[in-house]
Amino acid sequence: QVQLVESGGGLVQAGGSLRLSCAASGGTASRTSLGWFRQAPGKEREFVAAIGWNGGTTVYADSVKGRFTISRENVKNMVYLQMSSLKPEDTAVYYCAARGVLNGPSDLENSYRYWGQGTQVTVFS
Repeated sequence: QVQLVESGGGLVQAGGSLRLSCAASGGTASRTSLGWFRQAPGKEREFVAAIGWNGGTTVYADSVKGRFTISRENVKNMVYLQMSSLKPEDTAVYYCAARGVLNGPSDLENSYRYWGQGTQVTVFS
């Protein structure tokens, strides 16, 4: 069982930066791949980025490549999403998610077993 709590969301002007954090707790947290997803109003939830359990592999959605960076600190059981050059279309609720033990990172939403409650990111122009 893995529990996930996101933080760091807020209001930011277009072109600005924001860093999201996700605290993962539970006995297997350090051995799970973690991902970030987002859901904009009226839209389905979509993949943003994912990182392997040892931090060695990362996957990004095309829409955020070059602007967002995912990282993790297993000692602290934390995963981060550094977001730069933010655009109004990045406005969404951002969710942290975890896969099963030792599974690799994935962009498939239904491959994630555990989900946080989400944190709101609003980008204004």
